[in-house]
Amino acid sequence: MKSIGRRRFLALTAAGLSCAALGNETVSTSPIMADKTGVLDALGLKRIGQVTPRPSKSIEASPLSVGFEVLDRKCFNPVRTYEHLAQLGVKWARCQTGWCRCETERGNYDFKWLDDVVDSLLAIGIQPWFNLGYGNTLYTPSAPDEYAVGWVPVYDDTAMQAWLRFTQALAEHFAARVKHWEIWNEPNISNFWQPNKPNAHDYVNLVAQTAPVIRKAVSGASIIGLACSGIKMEYIEACLEAGLTDHIDIVSYHPYRALPEDNYDREILRLREAISTRRKGIELWQGENGCPSQGGPESVGALSKLNWTETSQAKWLLRRILIDLRLGIALTSYFHTVDLLNYRSKTNFKGLLRGADYTPKPAYYAYQCLCALFDAKTKPTALSPIFLDQDTQLIQQGEFVRDGRALYACWFPANLQQEWKMRTISLRLTFPEDAAITDPVLIDPLDGKAYAPTKTTASKRTLEVHDLPLLDYPLILTDRQLVANTV
Repeated sequence: MKSIGRRRFLALTAAGLSCAALGNETVSTSPIMADKTGVLDALGLKRIGQVTPRPSKSIEASPLSVGFEVLDRKCFNPVRTYEHLAQLGVKWARCQTGWCRCETERGNYDFKWLDDVVDSLLAIGIQPWFNLGYGNTLYTPSAPDEYAVGWVPVYDDTAMQAWLRFTQALAEHFAARVKHWEIWNEPNISNFWQPNKPNAHDYVNLVAQTAPVIRKAVSGASIIGLACSGIKMEYIEACLEAGLTDHIDIVSYHPYRALPEDNYDREILRLREAISTRRKGIELWQGENGCPSQGGPESVGALSKLNWTETSQAKWLLRRILIDLRLGIALTSYFHTVDLLNYRSKTNFKGLLRGADYTPKPAYYAYQCLCALFDAKTKPTALSPIFLDQDTQLIQQGEFVRDGRALYACWFPANLQQEWKMRTISLRLTFPEDAAITDPVLIDPLDGKAYAPTKTTASKRTLEVHDLPLLDYPLILTDRQLVANTV
């Protein structure tokens, strides 16, 4: 691999990104998006177009989701997000149902706030999926806060019967609008499993009693289980042994880590094998994962102690989502739509939108580009890449096909808290019968710009590319046919 000097690297990484266009309208910009010079511009590549964002309504189906959690605790204003979500291109949103917010008097249920959320998302082409969880101080009075976060009803018969009545009322109310129901959130950690210590048998008991109530009320319901913090196989195996797969259709997990690639492929392989030995056909959903745009003393939540920027957040997102797509994860959800202010007295900076003013960060535009290219029509494939350089074994790759055209992504899994010295690589791709690249373009998904790569040799079945930039986030090599907005 060829390297670029430190001074050149700093000049390149200081370059900003351009605003993405949607039809004749311009998506609102942040300062970095307004800069017309990007990394590949600075390398001298010829810009030939732009990936056009696609509103969620215009996309028929997609595996891409966004986090819309913590409205049970009123942590953000959903109305201020809908305009941006409509243009993002995701097709799913994870919503928490908030027993504490729906039942403030025993036996009386008020679903208006959740109706507003569900109907607003559906109106812009996004399907809500429910995370059903957390306690209610009416029945779990020992909970230390008004939202009874993490307090389970399963240890008290009165609380459990109230939980099942609430679940029935909720399921009947939303039966026609929401078909995917996840039971509890991160039951394997003490923060979200109180008052006793996390226990797989107790969690499966909760699922075993709750799932039939949902299925009876919701025709065609899909039940999602685990919502596990990390991929903790000891806990997962214990849940499987206790019979979890008898009650669910989908297993979800939350793989927070600073390096999205860190041992991830092996963990997913092991998880799939463990599930398939009990029951075939259960899907995997990556249900919650995000990265802050700021670390330090004012930042809270997973990964908040590390040094992040808005740009490194966007790079992290691109790596996480493309890994999940490469592995064929049925749904992958980015946490969260917007920064959560006053979250545990600090700010959870994982939002695609800034919490102070609800303006988009670079991560929003990065996700918008992926949503445009990686809906349900884009599938993993094999392009048989052969690197023509030495020392390339650590390079991460994603190989896909869409409408008879190939998409190939590659990047280096660098530590995003450290400076990355840009390199170039050379490779040869061999195409299957249903995929090809005859007119190659190189897309920078941070801003959606498309470029003519240099030094390429293309035939019907192969493409050879030399001096391809290798960055600490994915670049996408594909056919010009898939980039409608070209010059």
